[in-house]
Amino acid sequence: MGRITERRPMVRIRDGRVSERADTLVGEEPLEIRVNGRPLAVTMRTPGDDFALAAGFLVSEGVLASADEVARIAYCAGATAADGEGRVSNTYNVVDVRLSDGVEPPSLDGLERNVYTTSSCGVCGKASLDAVRTTARWPLPLTGGPRLTPAVLAALPDRLRAAQRVFERTGGLHAAALFDGEGTLLDVREDVGRHNAVDKVVGRALTRGALPLSDAVLMVSGRASFELAQKAVMAGIPVLAAVSAPSSLAVDLAADAGLTLVGFLRGTSMNVYAGAERLVLAEAAATARS
Repeated sequence: MGRITERRPMVRIRDGRVSERADTLVGEEPLEIRVNGRPLAVTMRTPGDDFALAAGFLVSEGVLASADEVARIAYCAGATAADGEGRVSNTYNVVDVRLSDGVEPPSLDGLERNVYTTSSCGVCGKASLDAVRTTARWPLPLTGGPRLTPAVLAALPDRLRAAQRVFERTGGLHAAALFDGEGTLLDVREDVGRHNAVDKVVGRALTRGALPLSDAVLMVSGRASFELAQKAVMAGIPVLAAVSAPSSLAVDLAADAGLTLVGFLRGTSMNVYAGAERLVLAEAAATARS
């Protein structure tokens, strides 16, 4: 199996001083996801939690909603490669998800091709919004889910960063974490791809029978793209918070689906782009007036 981190030589220059050393880098390898033996998608990811990644990906596809819809997940035995001495081993880069009887497999031509492995998917905004609206299993009423204070939200980035073990060694990983309404960390995963990190936490929740995540807050270490908002909605997560900016289509989806979307969450500052009804703002307003 691939490694989460790898060592590579480099030349280091600091204040005019030059030295040679090895640096620890985040691992990146392709993962092909198959469903019932049929290739569906390929994503670049950090090895680890591959089964959860595949399951979470299929949640965002609208294929899975509970653990009993999965018969098994396994690495494909035929995905092999030879080393320099001719020895053959499993690459562990192909995962096959076998669905339970009666579960409809995804259509490669359906749902407006609802697989967004990059931010430049080329699908128009209306088609993207309609695809999520018609396939989401759980509504996000603004009267439901956690009620959050700005103070709870402000504490999440530091708690996320403290839980990023591999980031401390490499500086090259995105992270996604689930918190409850009090700001308690529930789960965290890291990956070279921000969408993969979200798939991993959602997939782990699926296997625990925890979907929908109707009382959770999803915190991500980067920006809030449409694909991340989509994954939150498809998992029944009512709140998405990001340390950086959202995209315009992510804001449109959040407003359309009832998702609370918080961006530029840094220190005590934040922008709420949709779903402010879930925030308890009386304390913040009183502080602003004083």
